[in-house]
Amino acid sequence: MIRIVIADDHTIMREGLKRILDGADDIEVVGEAVDGFEALAHVRKGGFDLLMLDLSMPGRSGVELIRQIKDEMPKLPILILTMHEEEQYAVRAIRAGARGYLTKESAGTQLVSAIRKVASGRPYISLEVAEQLAMDVMPSNEELPHKQLSNREFEVFTLLVSGKSITEIADFLHLSAKTVSTHKTRILTKMNMNSLAEMVHYAVQHRLLGPLTN
Repeated sequence: MIRIVIADDHTIMREGLKRILDGADDIEVVGEAVDGFEALAHVRKGGFDLLMLDLSMPGRSGVELIRQIKDEMPKLPILILTMHEEEQYAVRAIRAGARGYLTKESAGTQLVSAIRKVASGRPYISLEVAEQLAMDVMPSNEELPHKQLSNREFEVFTLLVSGKSITEIADFLHLSAKTVSTHKTRILTKMNMNSLAEMVHYAVQHRLLGPLTN
């Protein structure tokens, strides 16, 4: 029996995932979390075999949450289930320690097989993500500006280009507005840009503008 915890801040999504898993005799949902803090609490408590984690939840989330979980529980398999189809999100999640990456759009047909594969110790990623991971380790004369961002800066970048204000981002990530503003300044500097409009244009051009929050 594969015992899993579902960490997703959307009640409808959690219920939908549980309905999909009802037909799998070898999978049991033993816990749920609505944010990063609850997810960590489940990890520290133990008693399950796989964490199914939404990439974007209130509070501690994304790559930083994956890394903290892997620091505290290195052997716990993590399957990311997210709205993001862009390979760059997947690459950062896999590098942080996630063993699988699945979009919510594909969950209906691939969720059970993804859980079984990740729980057995094997990775579950798309061909596109595998290719991106391979390309990232190959020498290149040109590195895209967003790849120079730290994981936290990349998270702030995605929120900024999705239309969130400094205050909204601060609340969502449990940071001070001053810290978020500092991140924004560093992002503009690293990407050699002068305005949010330039960031949005870049995000659209490189398919980095995706649904991150409600």
